[in-house]
Amino acid sequence: MKNLFYSFIVLIFTIGTNCFAQTVSGNKDGHDYVDLGLPSGRLWATCNVGATKPIEYGDYFAWGETEPKKEYSWNNYKWGKDDGQFMTKYCTKDSEGIVDNKKELEKIDDAAYVNWGGAWRTPTAKDEEELLEGCVWEWTNNYDGTGVAGRVGFSKTNTNIIFLPAAGSISGKENSTAGSEGFYWSSSLFKNTMNGSYYLCFANYYIDWRGNKRFAGKSVRAVINEDIASSKTSSKKKKKSK
Repeated sequence: MKNLFYSFIVLIFTIGTNCFAQTVSGNKDGHDYVDLGLPSGRLWATCNVGATKPIEYGDYFAWGETEPKKEYSWNNYKWGKDDGQFMTKYCTKDSEGIVDNKKELEKIDDAAYVNWGGAWRTPTAKDEEELLEGCVWEWTNNYDGTGVAGRVGFSKTNTNIIFLPAAGSISGKENSTAGSEGFYWSSSLFKNTMNGSYYLCFANYYIDWRGNKRFAGKSVRAVINEDIASSKTSSKKKKKSK
């Protein structure tokens, strides 16, 4: 029965209706979240850090930095030098920088935590993998009639929906992929090279998670734990939002 439901969703998207809006399950510390019924209990924000609506791109951050910039390069990256050949923080190989064996962002370097506070944080690579596998993903060029392109995720567990706009990525001062691709940082250091970190990425022909250079400006979609969100300060609701 569940397979039939998701087949119906895909069929509607295929014929171009695109009438599915972001679900809002609750609010914590002034930020809406959606419960996708994921095994970990992780709850995902309904918009990017720096945005106020699901369709807005929000701010762009280099990995491990907490403020947006006008330009993104190795020359002004906080935790690296020598054109990305030497890392000054978050490094496990002495051949690539100062070894501190830190593999996950500390709170002080977490754009989600610093900008939103409370228990909000940047998702780990495992969180992003769980999100990827926990939803059926469809590309849209016209999300809910707004004209914004991106990926819509339909929970495999419940009927809830999440939207990730194709906000692109900034290298230097240019964002040549806005509207055609999306890149969302995780908090996890890439295992193969110290100058990279994991991120969720997608276009109309793929969705995956990869590792690449830390200096680039990418989106951040925050997460919060279910037990924290369900505390007394969290308002319970379920609605659709643009």
